[in-house]
Amino acid sequence: MTANANTSRRIVLTGAGSVTNLGLDAASTWDGMVSAKSGITPIQGKSFERYGDAWDVTIGGQIHDFDPTSRLDPREAKRIDRSAQLGLCAAIEAVENSGIDFGREDPERCGVVIGSGIGGIDTIETGVQLLDSKGPRRISPFTVPRLMVNACAGHVSIRYNLQGPSSAHATACASSGHSMADAFHIIQRGEADVMVSGGAEGAITPICLAAFMTMKALSARNEAPEKASRPFDQDRDGFVLAEGAAVFVLETEEHAKARGATILCEMVGAGASTDAGHITAPDSEGRGAARAMKLALASAGLQPGDIDYINAHGTSTPLGDSAEVQAVLQIFGDHARKSAGGKLLMSSTKSMHGHCLGASGGVETIACINALRLGMAPPTINCDNPDDGFDVDFVAHNARDAKVGYAMNNTFGFGGHNVSFILKKYEG
Repeated sequence: MTANANTSRRIVLTGAGSVTNLGLDAASTWDGMVSAKSGITPIQGKSFERYGDAWDVTIGGQIHDFDPTSRLDPREAKRIDRSAQLGLCAAIEAVENSGIDFGREDPERCGVVIGSGIGGIDTIETGVQLLDSKGPRRISPFTVPRLMVNACAGHVSIRYNLQGPSSAHATACASSGHSMADAFHIIQRGEADVMVSGGAEGAITPICLAAFMTMKALSARNEAPEKASRPFDQDRDGFVLAEGAAVFVLETEEHAKARGATILCEMVGAGASTDAGHITAPDSEGRGAARAMKLALASAGLQPGDIDYINAHGTSTPLGDSAEVQAVLQIFGDHARKSAGGKLLMSSTKSMHGHCLGASGGVETIACINALRLGMAPPTINCDNPDDGFDVDFVAHNARDAKVGYAMNNTFGFGGHNVSFILKKYEG
């Protein structure tokens, strides 16, 4: 936060859009979460089949029935990578859901921040294959604008003539968390009145699957895909690679009220830190994650006991889950300890939709918004036997009615990046 930030500006969310393996819009994604539905299935596609039985991992959070032309002109859809297709469709839904007419707004007061951990990897991969088989003259002139990590942000700004601050965070799995925190601070500083923000990822490709597979980062529970993603459970054996997008409209409360918008929730604080320890492994004691949560609380002017629900990063990796639980217990103490009667609820919806990499924080914001609005904490499925010492209520198996006034969203990424932000139930 800068020294001249106007902390009196209230920032609200007025539109939400998403495309995930649980549903092709925000409402159906949420329905999948509260229904404890798994979106993890065997991976399909000729690009994977060409490698035969060389795969140790054959499952993922693939979106099988996504048709970008449902929202995009077919010619436009062909010119952009799958990651940007997902993000642009989510952004269109969010703008429609918000009811904002950007044609009536000052374009210089409206901006966009949409992150991606990997960007147009499908374009890169297919481009290399074409280069090898057909030669350099056959490479599409759209290759560079398709593969750029900032492509989705660029397409959204062009579609809606958003001439204010525009950027794209690429901080691995923290990308959309950083993007939304950045959008919040941009509005708070008075540099914009409206921001479109979130994340998009289309990284279920052979090279990505193979790379994570050889790192031993992925679950190989191929025979039971729906059981593969099991955050905090003793039998977890890695995360499940997934794709998806979620985008939101953020604006000042004053601006939202002036145009008669329906307000979904309020964003009240955000914090970020870096482990500065290892390029992939988290700090073993979760110290960086704890700092991000502490900074988010300070930014919002809240105490640990004010938080009712945390949507955990909860990837289903042994190191990551342990570090996050330790961080939560450091910051929240007995408020988080189940054995002490703590009231804090924490769940990982990755247990259902898998790990959407740079889009994760955005997709999980859908869970936080609805937990606040509907008083329902989504579950952590497959959490049958939590690790020893994981003394936290993970909302195991089924969604639960809960009074949620404040929700925290955690996103942590390779490189040691940690982001936490806090949403508040909106009551005017």
